Amino acid sequence: MDQAQSLRNVVKAQNVNMAKEAKIFTITSGKGGVGKSNTAVNLALQFRKLGKRVIILDADFGTANVEVMFGTIPKYNLSDYVFGDMELSDIITKGPEDIGFISGGSGILQLNNLNKDQLNGVIYGLSKLNNYCDILLIDTGAGVSDTVLDFVVSSPEVLLITTPEPSSITDAYSLVKSVYKSVDYIKNKPNIHIIANKVTSENEGQAVYTKLNSVVKKFLNGNLNYLGNIPYDTILETAVRNQQIVSLSSPTSKSSRAYFELANKLIGNDIPQQSGQGLFRFFNSFIKK
Repeated sequence: MDQAQSLRNVVKAQNVNMAKEAKIFTITSGKGGVGKSNTAVNLALQFRKLGKRVIILDADFGTANVEVMFGTIPKYNLSDYVFGDMELSDIITKGPEDIGFISGGSGILQLNNLNKDQLNGVIYGLSKLNNYCDILLIDTGAGVSDTVLDFVVSSPEVLLITTPEPSSITDAYSLVKSVYKSVDYIKNKPNIHIIANKVTSENEGQAVYTKLNSVVKKFLNGNLNYLGNIPYDTILETAVRNQQIVSLSSPTSKSSRAYFELANKLIGNDIPQQSGQGLFRFFNSFIKK
């Protein structure tokens, strides 16, 4: 039996227990320092307020932003599941409000070293995250690396964080351009949603999106979606400096309210996840690059 047929058989088996698939949102940015990980953590908190089970996969290798903000150090990471004898539940660290957190470690980078039977087992196992969450948030590294592009191209929904700074908009465009040029890119998939961070007004947020989308239309013949904005908020800046999560420390602040509105949009009927884009297909697509 060839590898393709083996995977099809696993897909069929998985579909039996896939009545409700977790939604997948990959959070990324063209450069560092624009609030990507902070957005991931605060959206997770707001999803929890909306009654959703959430897991964050920290795929920003070499940093520890999420665990620092959570104030917890994971005992295990993805490598312990892929190459060790840990169960999937063992590598999920619990953060505030019962948010799950998986440290990527170097596990994902090493997946292509597995043989086909090992790969099938890992893909099938990771797809069982459906049993632990309604929403999987993937916090990628910043910039345009092969790993970041693999995550973005494989994901059905991408949240691209940018700020009004010209360099941030330029770097965001560079990321979109790289995605569109990827041999694995399919037109209109992934859906790329823009979140304008640190804006002074609704108009400025809309202007950030318009600038970025106009060059994407002109030079890439593409189109981005504007999800919304996160206003510049001194309360948020203070929370970041104190390694706090503003949605917990100041739930009525304007930034916290903005995160809630974004989370509500993402689980609402206005942005339905594409059918058949569940966890099994996501990990299968990512690993088979």
